[in-house]
Amino acid sequence: MNWYEKLNDYFPVEEMKSKKHMELLLEEKGDVYFKDESPQHVMMYAEFNTFIFIDYVWVSAQTRGQGVGHKLIDKLKNKRKPIILEVEPVDYEDSDSEKRLHFYHREGFKHAQSIGYNRRSLATNEETPMEILYWSPNDDSEEVIYGQMKQMYEDIHTYKDKEIYGKEYQSSEEVLSYDENREAVNLLDELTKRSSQ
Repeated sequence: MNWYEKLNDYFPVEEMKSKKHMELLLEEKGDVYFKDESPQHVMMYAEFNTFIFIDYVWVSAQTRGQGVGHKLIDKLKNKRKPIILEVEPVDYEDSDSEKRLHFYHREGFKHAQSIGYNRRSLATNEETPMEILYWSPNDDSEEVIYGQMKQMYEDIHTYKDKEIYGKEYQSSEEVLSYDENREAVNLLDELTKRSSQ
């Protein structure tokens, strides 16, 4: 299987970019969008001047639990920039989504509870609510993370969308919101509570 097939097999269809989209990002935004790959892993990420966005991480089932993911995150942390990523709301029936959250919690990520994020999938036309996790070496505010998410969304997620998919994604204003009083359960606190029960 090539790198795209590995990601496509692992991630839900509504979260996947098309192969053409990712290849264009690698070709035309090669100074920002990167692929880190080995037989055991695939990581796609964007590195901007002030932050890093992890688009996808896949670790082979055979090597999970052997520190591969930790090494990948450490390599990014060494750049000393905030790291942002999207996760689907945890589904306790799906052990993968719970394991992913445990992993990022162990790596010191926080849940950006003030940021609302809900985009319509061009593949399924369904709304896909996601949550934002972030790690920051300088304890950046969620408002700063929100600004960085908007930049990433406009530069990466919607890159040449009309050309690639035949239609445009929603604007960042429609998809992302910032509200310090947003009613959101802290995913990571909830996870800790469930684990200690």
